[in-house]
Amino acid sequence: MENQAENRNVFNAVRKMVLDSGLPYEPAKVNKNWPRLAYGPAPAQEQRAEREYLDIYLREHCSEEGVRQALQQAAPKGLELLQVDRVPYPLPSVQNLAAAVRYRVKGDFSPYISAGRKIEDWAGKGDLFVVLRAENGTVCQQDITPFVWEAKTLSPEEIELTLAGIDGKWTPPQWVVAAWLGEEVPFQGGSCLPEDMMFIRQGFYWKDSQGELHLI
Repeated sequence: MENQAENRNVFNAVRKMVLDSGLPYEPAKVNKNWPRLAYGPAPAQEQRAEREYLDIYLREHCSEEGVRQALQQAAPKGLELLQVDRVPYPLPSVQNLAAAVRYRVKGDFSPYISAGRKIEDWAGKGDLFVVLRAENGTVCQQDITPFVWEAKTLSPEEIELTLAGIDGKWTPPQWVVAAWLGEEVPFQGGSCLPEDMMFIRQGFYWKDSQGELHLI
């Protein structure tokens, strides 16, 4: 999804799907005729997503398969239900479960790769900083090292980034790519990257006790 209007359309479609499913939903606080839903984390501006996340609160115990079937039967055209999982009550949201997020970034990276500047080599050196420039010309550096979990080249036209969440904070993948390419980021917003570069959020991941990541 690329903007807030599209995100809102998805949210409305899912709300109608829950209403039509017959599931024993918990009413929303703002409107008792609506189901209580928690939508997100939504993709940021200039990002697309392969999957969206939505927490649905139910008043009664229902099996995951029963919920999946009820939602699938009520799903509107164009909305594909990928997965239904029960979230442990102490962690009632995807935001709380998510330890990392993975992106595919499409663009022409061949000049950098052919010059021996692969992103995995850059990320492996540590001490990663993005340069931010304000409108008045002030420049500052921000350490993004803790956020960069893994980076690798898939092809000269595609890279993959796995970024960690730190205390509920996330660094934009655009910052990571800009830092790798040696570009400054406008502090007031906007992009220093080519307009045709595409950022696709593949999904959020939770981390088990062994440190392994699993797609949510």
